[in-house]
Amino acid sequence: MDDIYAGAESAEERELAYKGFVWANLRRNFAGHFTHGTLGLTGFRLVNAPTFVPAYLHLLSGSDVLTGLGLALQQLGGTISPIAGATAIEHRKYVLPVTMVLGALMRVQILGMALAGWFLSGQPLLIVVMAFLFLLGLFSGWQGVAFQYLLAKVIPIARRGRLQGWRNMVGGLIAALLSYFAGRYFIGPNLWGNGYGVTFLTAFVLTSLGLTAIRILMKEPELPTLRPRMRMKDRLREFPDLLRNDKGFREFMIARTFAISGRMASPFYIIYAAHTVSMNGQTIGLLSFAYLIADTVTNLAWGHLADRSGFRSSFVGALGIWIVAIGLLMSVHTLPLFFVAFFGLGAANSGYQMSAQNIVFEFGHRDDMAMRLALSNSAESAMAALGPLVGGLIAAGFGYEAVFGVAMVFLMLALVLMLTRVEEPRKRKAV
Repeated sequence: MDDIYAGAESAEERELAYKGFVWANLRRNFAGHFTHGTLGLTGFRLVNAPTFVPAYLHLLSGSDVLTGLGLALQQLGGTISPIAGATAIEHRKYVLPVTMVLGALMRVQILGMALAGWFLSGQPLLIVVMAFLFLLGLFSGWQGVAFQYLLAKVIPIARRGRLQGWRNMVGGLIAALLSYFAGRYFIGPNLWGNGYGVTFLTAFVLTSLGLTAIRILMKEPELPTLRPRMRMKDRLREFPDLLRNDKGFREFMIARTFAISGRMASPFYIIYAAHTVSMNGQTIGLLSFAYLIADTVTNLAWGHLADRSGFRSSFVGALGIWIVAIGLLMSVHTLPLFFVAFFGLGAANSGYQMSAQNIVFEFGHRDDMAMRLALSNSAESAMAALGPLVGGLIAAGFGYEAVFGVAMVFLMLALVLMLTRVEEPRKRKAV
């Protein structure tokens, strides 16, 4: 790597050298993150959308509780790993090599889920799929911090919204078309005797191409300042100070915790639809298309709103759409209206995901941004792990409408907190 700080003696000179590198290499790094997102996140959308994996788990188990447990295990894997990931990277000059290893380990889990369907059946298949979901969550939590950290290093805050808007728009279009194709031609006819496996195998190929692209294109700078290396247990002791010293970040964390609790209903969207309209592979593909195509038509709007007004605005908007979409889902009985409801859920999720991670970087000092993201993601993963399991128990005991009702209450609490307690951090300070 080139020494971009050669001749820079003062802190101000190092800061100017860093900013100069970022802007000089912006086009290349923009292209790298765009390509990785378009191809890589396209594949992960197929796995993380609340359609294919919940439907597959329900097919294997026939149980709402076990379906919720499988999704809970995936989130549980991501509860501790973000903190470990932040501790492992925040002192490093360059973190791209570490993220490549973690990215590869994520993709191995998707490949494992695909292959398991050809070699196993019955209860062993269910157990192995759940194990791969847990490991996918484990490496996703670690890698998520690393890649967001990289994004913050090389893309100025004023360009992140449009990057993620265009990236998610193109990736969303590909994922939406692919989801419909997968439902109709992979899962419907059970292609090669394992339609879900073919879908996951396709996701593995796309995500691997995206990982390769960012490795080739990205140029990573060293930050002007780095934290000294610390043991994870010592870093954990600093968490109270991160919350205590920034009221805005603390209030946002509470609101985000309520918001993520609303995801307890996510695994049961597609199962509820299956109990209301005739469900087959083509229908699963159509509703997956509705959920994912929302990225195509809304991400540019979310990105533009975030660049213009801040990520708080897109977070609030996403919560509002999320509440309305769940309400619609509970009240409709025809496939076209379910399509509209899933479209709304997809639009809300795209706005939530974009804003929930990026707003974290705008609180506090830059040297703590990896650990703030880790703390935020760990809290989210903990609630997301508990949510599907609790949702499964509520669904088994009281029905799907009860799960949706509880989720709406949590989302409303998050919305009220964001409107009344969390200021737009971009108005407080320049980033």
